[in-house]
Amino acid sequence: MQTLDKVFHLQDAHTTVKRELIAALTTFVSLSYILFVNPNILHAAGIPSGAAFTVTAIATAIGCFIMGLVANYPIALAPTLGSAAFFAYNVCGNMHINWQTALAAVLVASILFVLITTLHLRELVVDAIPQDLKYAISAGIGLFIAFIGLQNGKLIVNSSSSLVTLGKFSSPAVWITLFGLVLTVILMAMNVPGSIFIGMIVTAIFGICIGQIPLPHTFISTPPSMGPTFGQAIFHLKDINTPQLFIVVLTFLLVTFFDTAGTLIGMTEQAGLVDENGKIPRIGRAFAADSTAMIEGAICGTAPLGTSVESSAGIAMGGRTGLTAIFIGIFFLISMIFSPLLTVIPTTVTAPALIIVGVLMASNLKKIDWEKFEIAFPAFLIVVGMPLTYSISDGLALGMIAYPITMIATKRYKEVSIMMYILFFIFIGFFLITNL
Repeated sequence: MQTLDKVFHLQDAHTTVKRELIAALTTFVSLSYILFVNPNILHAAGIPSGAAFTVTAIATAIGCFIMGLVANYPIALAPTLGSAAFFAYNVCGNMHINWQTALAAVLVASILFVLITTLHLRELVVDAIPQDLKYAISAGIGLFIAFIGLQNGKLIVNSSSSLVTLGKFSSPAVWITLFGLVLTVILMAMNVPGSIFIGMIVTAIFGICIGQIPLPHTFISTPPSMGPTFGQAIFHLKDINTPQLFIVVLTFLLVTFFDTAGTLIGMTEQAGLVDENGKIPRIGRAFAADSTAMIEGAICGTAPLGTSVESSAGIAMGGRTGLTAIFIGIFFLISMIFSPLLTVIPTTVTAPALIIVGVLMASNLKKIDWEKFEIAFPAFLIVVGMPLTYSISDGLALGMIAYPITMIATKRYKEVSIMMYILFFIFIGFFLITNL
């Protein structure tokens, strides 16, 4: 215990090994769907699903270990579904680029990512963002993941006339979600320790009892080999030799840069790691961790790794140090042999956790200075932009573009840092690149 405290500074963070373990288990259960969703997406690009499953588990575990040991943050690094979708459907699908070359593009973007991090450019960007907008980022991510939870639980579904609408109460998935949501809300209101995790476990049991969640046929299976994907990014670096592929590399770089920056700000704000001056301690180490994890993920054979928004579930349960991330990594390694058991935790079971965490993160809205329109408008764009565009980076970009405009209009342009003006043009370029 003393060794763990010396490495992770548990007492300074006012936490315990037990609390970190519960937090890690909560994050893992919330994030475990990535073990099945990511391989399905990568399989659409041509990557063997078995290898993709093992790569997802190993790459995520290594990423968590790096984050925990280097930055001492309770944050998981995992393949991001936005980047995975771009990888499979845009690069490999629409552009007809083979997945081996696409992995090489991810590797090149990752190397550039490390270079940018080494030059401390990412730290300059984060420190330049006004505190009100940081609160907006945290709240916006909260609404975003709550929206994901509502969709995963089928409480909100697609609508041809109004884009989204209320789900049908005749659906068994809705009843599982509602059961879990009501139970978790009651536990949270009663301040029961581990309420989110308890809610997910009881909800899974409820789903099994009503026959909607099947019991696994086996409990242990040998993990598939990741031989088909390992090292393919390195072997195909020579293929990155066309303007089209250079654009692909730049897009991976931009999307990952802004997704991870926005999510890291939101997670550290929620965990109370931001100091009284609005600075995030060890942010440089956190950036070094996620950029390094991108490289290992590309070499293993998966889409870019990034900061997982599901980390907020563990943070809500008290996770405060890198020990949480280490435990998450261990759980992902264990999951490779117990993968059949994960079938009892479908998205309808984890949906209530995401909704509750979204509520907790939305509390940062009260810290924004809504009385000043020049602050309120860009903050509002960030908050609503993330869920409505279904993208952390797009919502962040909307606010970053609006902020200098409103500040100039109110003659407060001198209060805007040079970096924020630079970001104004960068985000405009980001929109042009990613949306054209």
